[in-house]
Amino acid sequence: CLGGLVKHVASTEESWLRFVVEGPSAMSFELPEGVTWEDFGAGTASTYPQWAIDRQNDFQVLPGETLAGILARYEEVAARTEKVVASLTDLSVTHPLPEAPWNEPGAVRSVRRVLIHVIAETTQHAGHADILREAVDGQTST
Repeated sequence: CLGGLVKHVASTEESWLRFVVEGPSAMSFELPEGVTWEDFGAGTASTYPQWAIDRQNDFQVLPGETLAGILARYEEVAARTEKVVASLTDLSVTHPLPEAPWNEPGAVRSVRRVLIHVIAETTQHAGHADILREAVDGQTST
C-alpha cells in the first residue's frame, strides 16, 4: 500500500541517519535468546525481535494511523535529515556496519555512501509508488 511505502521510506531514512550520527549502535539486529538466524529466515522462530516487527509494520497502515499522520512523520524525518546533513563537515567519515547476516563482517560505510543509499532507496520507492498510482488512476507519467 502507498501509505506503507511512505512509512518504510521514512523509517529507512531515519535509521540510516541515526547510523550517521551514532554509528552501529543505532542499528541493532539482536535476536531473542534461543532464536537463530536460520529460524528467523525460515519464518519458524518462536518469537521475533521488536526491530523485525517494526519493519514488518512499516509496510502497512495500522489501525489508528492516517495518511496525514504518515505524511507528517515523513516530513519530520526529512527535516531532521536536513539538519543532520547541514551539520556534517566530512562525508568520508566511516562507521562499521552492525553485525547481521546481510552485512559483510568488518564492512564499513561512509557518510557519503549512506546518503547515496538513502537517496537511491527513496527514488526506488517513489517508482513503486508511481506504479501503484498508475494502477489506481490508469494515467501514465510522461
